[in-house]
Amino acid sequence: MKIVVLTGSPHRQGTSALLADEFIAGAVSKGHAIVRFDTAFEKVGPCRACYYCDRHDGECIQKDAMRKILPEILSADMIVLVTPLYYFNMTAQLKTVLDRLMPQRAALRKHPMKSAMLVTCGSNTDWNMDAIMAHYKVLQQYLPWEDQGVVLAKNVFARKDIEGTDYPPAAKALGERL
Repeated sequence: MKIVVLTGSPHRQGTSALLADEFIAGAVSKGHAIVRFDTAFEKVGPCRACYYCDRHDGECIQKDAMRKILPEILSADMIVLVTPLYYFNMTAQLKTVLDRLMPQRAALRKHPMKSAMLVTCGSNTDWNMDAIMAHYKVLQQYLPWEDQGVVLAKNVFARKDIEGTDYPPAAKALGERL
């Protein structure tokens, strides 16, 4: 299975990067092919809502990193969203990439995929993950994606906080179960 992993953190060695690495290790150990994009380090402009794509057969007016990201998503069997929680939702970098799926929304809606989400959060409050989970569920309904699992890592503000917890093994196990 081809899996596209989209990370959203601007920290290459942060908490969510560790979860991404562990998920990938688990999936690769079972023979899955991984394509990873660290969205914080890609040049992707926000959707301009210009609808150029509707008049040009799904082509976006912007010529940026989405030209390499979007074809990988369109040919994937699974998408994995990995992000730290920023103000109760995914990072702007990851959200920008998701917004830019718009030119191919019709194709994506005809291309069911498996999905998973890995989220880290510095807080230990139970409701902190509610908004991001609601967003993920709406994406599953709209595109359509079939959830394969979620890892919600709370109370892990820094890398040292997540190392040695059950969260990295849970991310690896999710990759191994596919």
